[in-house]
Amino acid sequence: MKKSLLLWGIVLLVQAASLAQSSSSSLVKLSKQVLADKIKGGWAGQTIGVTFGGPYEFQYNGTFIQDYQPLTAWGPEKIKHQMLNNAGLYDDIYMDLTFVDVFEKYGLDAPVDSFANAYARAGYMLWHANQAGRYNILTAVKAPASGQWKNNPHADDIDFQIEADFAGLMSPGLPQTAAAISDKIGHIMNYGDGWYGGVYVATLYSLAFTYSDVKRLVRDALVAIPKESSFYQCISDVIRWHGQYPNDWHQAWYEIQKKWSSETGCPDGVFAAFNIDAKVNAAYVVLGLLYGNGDFGKTLEVATRAGQDADCNPSTAGGILATMLGYSGIPLYWKQGVEEAGDIDFKYTTMSLNKTYKVSLQQALANIERAGGKQEGDFVFIPVQRIKTVPLEQSFPNLIPVAKIPIHQDLTTEYRTRFTGSGIVVRGEAQSEDKALVLIANVYIDDVEVESVALPVSFTLRRHDIFWKYDLPPGEHELRIKMIGPAGGAKVRVWDMIVYKNDEMRKK
Repeated sequence: MKKSLLLWGIVLLVQAASLAQSSSSSLVKLSKQVLADKIKGGWAGQTIGVTFGGPYEFQYNGTFIQDYQPLTAWGPEKIKHQMLNNAGLYDDIYMDLTFVDVFEKYGLDAPVDSFANAYARAGYMLWHANQAGRYNILTAVKAPASGQWKNNPHADDIDFQIEADFAGLMSPGLPQTAAAISDKIGHIMNYGDGWYGGVYVATLYSLAFTYSDVKRLVRDALVAIPKESSFYQCISDVIRWHGQYPNDWHQAWYEIQKKWSSETGCPDGVFAAFNIDAKVNAAYVVLGLLYGNGDFGKTLEVATRAGQDADCNPSTAGGILATMLGYSGIPLYWKQGVEEAGDIDFKYTTMSLNKTYKVSLQQALANIERAGGKQEGDFVFIPVQRIKTVPLEQSFPNLIPVAKIPIHQDLTTEYRTRFTGSGIVVRGEAQSEDKALVLIANVYIDDVEVESVALPVSFTLRRHDIFWKYDLPPGEHELRIKMIGPAGGAKVRVWDMIVYKNDEMRKK
C-alpha cells in the first residue's frame, strides 16, 4: 500500500512538473546583434517582396502566372526608383509604420483610439476594410465596431493581414504579445477571417525569431487560430496539400482554387475573379513559404505567381522568411538596392528603413522586458511564450450572395427597386468637380428610413460602399434611395446591387 502511494505521489509530481513546464516560458538567449539582424531582415524582406511583386498586383485573378512567363528582372535600382516614383506601392508598409510611429510616440500602452485616429486621418489613399474602417472612425463608429462585419462589408478582406508584420517584429518569441497587439489594432478595420489573417501573420513573424524550420513555423503558428474558423481550415488544407504534392505547387494552387476561392463578403469580389479575401491570399503566402522551402528567391516567386494580391503576398512571405534568416541571410542578389534606399522616408511618414530598424528593435526590447525577459550586456533573454488560440469570430454567418444586379445609373433625385433576400449591398460613389462636397442620401427599406448616409466626394474620405444591410427579414423588399443636399452637377453613381439570402431562404 505504501509503495503504491509512493508511486502515485511520484506520478503526481511528474504531472505537476510537466504542467508547470508546459505553462511557463522558457528563456531563449539571443545576441542583440542577431535580434537586430532578424528585425532588419523582416523589414527589408517585406520591402524587397512588395517591390518584386508590384507589377503583378491583381493582374492575375483566378489564374496563376505560368512558369514560361519570366518575372521582372531584379536589380539595384528597383527599390529606390519605386520609392521615389511609385510611393503607393508601399501601402502595406507605410500602414505598418503608422502603427509603429504611434507606439514610438505614446508607448506600449498607447490606447486604441490613438492608432485608429492616426491612420484614419493620414493623407494616404486606402481601400477595402481599411477605407471602410477609416470612414467608420471619422463618423464616430469606434473600434472595434469599426471593423465588425455588420459595419464593414470588407471585414474578411486582406487589410490587417498585410499590415500585421510590425506586431510580430516587435514581439520576438512572444506570440501572445503579438496576438494582443493584433486584437487592439486589427479590429479597427477587420473581423473574423480578416482579423485572423493578421493574427496568423504576426504569429509567424514572432515565431520566426526562434524557429529555423519553415514547415514547423507554418504549422505551429496556426495554433493561434480557432479550428472552427474557415481561415484555419483553409491554411490547414494548404499544409496537407503540400504534403500530398510536395514538388508541385501548381496542384496545390488548383486545390485552393477549387475549395476556397468563393467570395461571400467583399462586394468587389462577389461574382468576380478578383479576390482580396484574407484566407485565400494567406494561402498563397503559405504556398510561397512551403514550396520555397527556405529559398528566398523561390519563396517570392511562388507567392507572386499565385496571383491575386501578388505584391502584398510576396511581401509578407519575404518578410517572414527574412526574419528567420536574418538580413545577413538574405542572398546578396536580393539585397541589391536595399542599402541605397535605406534613408528614404516612405511617403506619408517620417520613417525610413534605417530608422525603422532602430525603432522596431527598441520596441522589441521593451516588449521582451515587459514579458519578463532581460538584457545582459550584448545579449537578450527572451521568455518564449506558448501559442494561445484567440477567440472564435465569424463574419457573414449563413449569408450567401445570390445575385449581382447591374444598375449603372446616376442618382440625382431618387432611385427605387425591389429585391428578394435577407441582405443587400449597394455599390457606387459620389461624384462632383468639387472634391470637398459631401452628398447626403436617405435610404429606405419598405418605406422605413433605415439610414441617412453621408457620401464624401473625396476619394480619401469616401464611403467604400453606398449602403448595406445584412439582417433583413427574409422575403421581398423595396429599396429607395433619396438624394438630399447639393445639386449643380453633383450626383451619386450607382454601379450595382448585391443580394444575399440566408440559410432559411435557401432551403425553401
